[in-house]
Amino acid sequence: MKSIFKSRPFKLVCIIAALLLSGALIAAANGFGSTAQSAVVGAVFKPCHYVAQKIANGVDRVVGNVKGDEVYKEQIQKLQGQVGELQSQLVDYENLKKQNELYKEFLGIREENSNYEFVEASVIARDSADIYKSFTISKGSISGVEQGNAVLYGKYLLGVVEKVYPNYSVVRTILSPDFNVSAYELITGEISYVTGNAMLAKENKCKMANLDSATNIAYESIICTAGLGEKVPKGLIIGTVDEIDGEPTDISSYAVITPGADPDEIDTCFVLTDF
Repeated sequence: MKSIFKSRPFKLVCIIAALLLSGALIAAANGFGSTAQSAVVGAVFKPCHYVAQKIANGVDRVVGNVKGDEVYKEQIQKLQGQVGELQSQLVDYENLKKQNELYKEFLGIREENSNYEFVEASVIARDSADIYKSFTISKGSISGVEQGNAVLYGKYLLGVVEKVYPNYSVVRTILSPDFNVSAYELITGEISYVTGNAMLAKENKCKMANLDSATNIAYESIICTAGLGEKVPKGLIIGTVDEIDGEPTDISSYAVITPGADPDEIDTCFVLTDF
């Protein structure tokens, strides 16, 4: 038994107890409102409290960043909305610009040909399966449109009315092999006819066929309607010459023409109902 009191562990326990007791007495003497045990526990757990505080501060910062991200997202959405509005205004401006150019050309034709009567129409449908780019317009027989009427975009010939219904019509373009109109070259005065074929239509082109092998028509020559038919007047521009080539079946040649207006690019046109 005596050996226990003399052992080192027993002495260590006594020292710790003495320290705790001394701390309690000192705290009581100085009027501290905490016990020695709480002071010791506080000292032991102070590092833990420090770490916990850091973690709490970190959480506060993360929450703050999340709130900041929400503000940024709102600002980005607002800016995206403004960009979309400006893009819409730009589209409207470009459409208005094209329309003004179209009307300007139309008024020029009208001044030169006061006897011309037009009906304005919108493109309401396109046949995506048709390589000749036929399209449907918003005016029909009720508006005075008839089969064979010339369809114009400004000063350029797009084609002729192929089918007429009361409230709409189908237009056959100058790219079609079923289209045929008398034409002449502006400088040389050479006369022939313009038509289309499948190979040229893929390149958005048509041709002035049956030309003499020694034709004087050259690159960038302007081809216009000759007015030999009843439905298409003289002087409408068809397009410009890209090249001259020989027909494979005979000794004649033909001029490859790029039309002045692309049917895929228009949304408004004029039907020439009388002249």
